[in-house]
Amino acid sequence: MTVDSPNSLKQTEATGSAQNQSAQSIRQRLRNLIIVGVATVLSVAVFLGVQAQTSLTSLASLAADSVPLEQALGNGKPTLMEFYANWCTSCQAMASDMSQLKDQYNGQVNFVMLNVDNSKWLPEMLHYRVDGIPHFVFLDRTGESVATTIGEQPRLIMAENLEALLNQHSLPHAQLMGKASELETPATPRSRSDDPRSHGAQVVN
Repeated sequence: MTVDSPNSLKQTEATGSAQNQSAQSIRQRLRNLIIVGVATVLSVAVFLGVQAQTSLTSLASLAADSVPLEQALGNGKPTLMEFYANWCTSCQAMASDMSQLKDQYNGQVNFVMLNVDNSKWLPEMLHYRVDGIPHFVFLDRTGESVATTIGEQPRLIMAENLEALLNQHSLPHAQLMGKASELETPATPRSRSDDPRSHGAQVVN
């Protein structure tokens, strides 16, 4: 029969203690990693939520400050008309740039925003053949359409178009296509009038 020496027992106890400490250390590290992971996910979610809310607020603010269409068509200034929707991610992405452009050309160019979810603007949607947003229409001082851009555009491109529009020059970036949000029901006109004020002839029954 073998009897463990006191030194052997101490070594066994030390080994067991070390293993317990190692296991506790591993559990602590795993717990810390999980906490860090959860905190990271929550931080990203909060950040994205704030960004989305800021974009939506910007769109609402832009719409609230935009010039009414009838006023824009009659005040003798060039106009940038934007067809948009609050759910449109491309519209949200451009909201900050559009706000800066509005401040830059404040009082010189009419900024008009028409929400495609409002059936009131169906005649305009039909007239300008809106089937994706944001859909921008550049109107000269008489209210005539001189160019159209669809989808996300760099602020510099929009600024160069506005500068040309303001100075009554040909727009350097006309008929551009960018990333856009498609409408569920594209506005396809049955008939078209050359006068955007002639709403009656554009309504689809």
